[in-house]
Amino acid sequence: MFGEMNNMGIEVVRIKTSVTLEKELLEWMDEKIKRGVYASRSHAIRYALIELMKREKTGG
Repeated sequence: MFGEMNNMGIEVVRIKTSVTLEKELLEWMDEKIKRGVYASRSHAIRYALIELMKREKTGG
């Protein structure tokens, strides 16, 4: 587990895990990281999951 503060001063706990993805997805993600869209693979995946969770919560 990793603990850190978010931008509102609230501690966020992150748990390390692993995923298996298609080569095409990794190549696409790595290109986005190279261009500075995401800081890392973890950042890209976290961002995507947060957006998916928001959509599900709003019914979109």
